[in-house]
Amino acid sequence: MRRLILLWMLVWAQVATAQPVVVSSGPDSVSVTIYRAPNRDEDEALDLGNLRGFALISETRTVDLPPGPVTIRFEGVASGIVPQSALIFGADIREKNRDAALLSERSLLDGFTGQTVTLRRTDPATGKRSEESAVIRSGPNGVVVQTSRGIEPIYCSGLDNDLIFPGVPAGLSAKPTLSTLTKDQTGGRRTITLVYLSQRFDWQANYVGELAADGASLNLFAWLTMASNDDTSFADATAAAVAGKVNREDDGTGSTDEEEPALDRRYQCWPTRDAMMEAYAVPAPAPPPPPMMMEMSSPMSARADMEIVVTATMRAQREDLGDLKLYRIPMPVTVAARAQKQVAFLIKPKVKGVLIYRAQYDSDDGDDLDTVKQLFRIKNIKANGLGEALPAGQVALFQQAAGTRMLLGETSLTDKAVDEEVEIVFGEASNVTSDQRTVARGKNWTLQRIIVRNANAAPVRFEAEFPAASTDKNFSKFSGRMVPKPGKLVWAVTVPANSTVTLNWREAEK
Repeated sequence: MRRLILLWMLVWAQVATAQPVVVSSGPDSVSVTIYRAPNRDEDEALDLGNLRGFALISETRTVDLPPGPVTIRFEGVASGIVPQSALIFGADIREKNRDAALLSERSLLDGFTGQTVTLRRTDPATGKRSEESAVIRSGPNGVVVQTSRGIEPIYCSGLDNDLIFPGVPAGLSAKPTLSTLTKDQTGGRRTITLVYLSQRFDWQANYVGELAADGASLNLFAWLTMASNDDTSFADATAAAVAGKVNREDDGTGSTDEEEPALDRRYQCWPTRDAMMEAYAVPAPAPPPPPMMMEMSSPMSARADMEIVVTATMRAQREDLGDLKLYRIPMPVTVAARAQKQVAFLIKPKVKGVLIYRAQYDSDDGDDLDTVKQLFRIKNIKANGLGEALPAGQVALFQQAAGTRMLLGETSLTDKAVDEEVEIVFGEASNVTSDQRTVARGKNWTLQRIIVRNANAAPVRFEAEFPAASTDKNFSKFSGRMVPKPGKLVWAVTVPANSTVTLNWREAEK
């Protein structure tokens, strides 16, 4: 009986290994929906080398299946795919697995360690290129080869040395691949939909505003900046971004294998590679002329290997997705590997608001009112020229001065809904200052005074904010009218041109 069981298992194993393999080289159509990194603060720029958001990718593929169990290889999926999140519609799937052995410089070095390759080197005296045989003795964390000259680390000279491999080691795939095994099925042409989550994506909003000369309105424009650090490009994709925070756990479908690090060619070189390069350096060319002022520049700087694509001829369309907002690009685009794409999603030429100078009570800074800051306050309603949900992002504010567009300041914005109050705080004031002093003392109290000075040639609106409830002090006997707001008391006053105003109040220890 035992022999029969063993024979049956052997026959079954042979049948399983003989299953036909069908390769899907790429999708017929694809959509990429990018979600913002849940734990990235709104004032934190995209870390292009470590994108912590994710994407929901939906692919449609057509395959011809023979009858019976079949292995389907979906090539060209995102390299950051979370395999356990994959859903497959149109085929009866028994199991799935990501083929993680990707073709890369590190995997090639691993595969050819101890074997002979071709070393193409540069002569430091003449600059001529030559080739010779070399045996890889260690790598990839410190590539050492053996040639007729002896043992040497080839990437420490600072010169252009390359390794040429004779082929591709068995088991390596040039494309990220998801392998699936179907159950016994009838075969035929199938249209399969593959849906999965992938890491290494992120997006953010980048606002550019121009403040009117009178400070009463704002020309507001916004980019939707999408970034991919994945190795796979998706051509003619339906692309969208989701605004708002989505709860996501670190384990389960949120976990992935650790990404393979890039090969560091300078690892443990001594002298350093940079020092060696200086030895062969040619004199530096003359510096280029100063660049011309650009009307608008990208709000982010990219790595050398990351492309930036700006698409300003179309505008992303907003859709409601429950409590979230989805911004869909209205035409197919390419979500390129290791690249950024910027698409306009908000154009509001005249947003009405008010320019305010404000000082806030700061218990962490000596229990004083802090430095006066400038801000532009908007009530987010259509009557003021806005009335749109504003995703969190970074803001750059400009104003015309002597015919030149000048930067006033940069700040960040949290997610704002319609009907909310929006405050763009863009810098410390120079022409409006405040001076706080103690004018009287009692046993457990002090009488405080703030003197606000306006050096502008026009009146300004000034506000001082105090906490409505403090853990260690009581505020009372204000000499000006205080307006209660959620969690605070506000003194709002107009300061005439080239003039001062004064507020007194009493602080008592609790």
